[in-house]
Amino acid sequence: MKIGIVLAHEHRLLSVAAINDLFETVNGFYIEEGKDPFFEIDFLHHGEKNSFIYSDYNLREANSETFYDVILIPAFKNNKIIEGLQKNQPWIPWLVQQYNQGAALASFCTGAFLLASTGLLNNKPATTHINAKMAFLNAFPNVLLESDAVVTEEDNLYTSGGATNTFHLLMRLVENYCSRKIAVRTAKVFSIDMDRKTQTYFGTFLPVENHGDEIVKKTQEKIKSNYKEANTIEEIIVDIPSSRRNLVRRFKQVTGITPIEYLQKTRIEAAKQLLEHSKQNVMEVMLESGYNDLKSFRTLFKKNVGMTPTAYREKFSA
Repeated sequence: MKIGIVLAHEHRLLSVAAINDLFETVNGFYIEEGKDPFFEIDFLHHGEKNSFIYSDYNLREANSETFYDVILIPAFKNNKIIEGLQKNQPWIPWLVQQYNQGAALASFCTGAFLLASTGLLNNKPATTHINAKMAFLNAFPNVLLESDAVVTEEDNLYTSGGATNTFHLLMRLVENYCSRKIAVRTAKVFSIDMDRKTQTYFGTFLPVENHGDEIVKKTQEKIKSNYKEANTIEEIIVDIPSSRRNLVRRFKQVTGITPIEYLQKTRIEAAKQLLEHSKQNVMEVMLESGYNDLKSFRTLFKKNVGMTPTAYREKFSA
């Protein structure tokens, strides 16, 4: 199979290295059995070569004459997503052309932003880094974002969640194109737990604050400073110079969620920090983060995080 790894502007070197290392490992299995390597791997660039780092590899300029079976889009550097999209516009028609000729397209982590820019993900499921959820939703409202998913697959379009979820998508590709046996053998080499189903518990609530709406920003600040004591959102917005209806509309427009959802996420994030760094028991954590009913707290925590407070502490506490 002919594989192309896209060396987009502002790509993460670690993402590219992980992809190449895993497929080279799979090729090694075939060579050990006296067979030809299963994957032919090309590193693809547009115009000038991205970096001398790839000079020892099969470096090729993307063109319409070469057909690939699978094209892989690595993650972008942190805080370089939008800048990366602007610089990578020439990739979009080429990716669409390759897909229309039968190639599968797979994005890793924030590489989903470039894949979504093609329009091919419209009305199809996708995932990306859990902390890039709101940016992705705002940029691509027609994509069916499954933010807690580790991997999505439909119509030869694949996406994966953040960071180490890259390996779960790579396992899916190896299993689909090679075999389950090869995938399991590869997973053992890279110490990958193949049964991961969600990435929700890796997320951190990082609300957008540089949106330019002063009324919304003031509401965010009041929620942040009063989330423990306030029982209703009305108590928080009592002195905000805006009607409730107008405020909720503006708030959701710039943050992607309602004020009450924002309050819940702020409280859950506070609870997560206490579970990670304090010795308070779950009841104390509940009260400290603004809740007063243990059953409701456990339900809301599991809904937002993907596991119970006790399980979260066991996983992340020092």
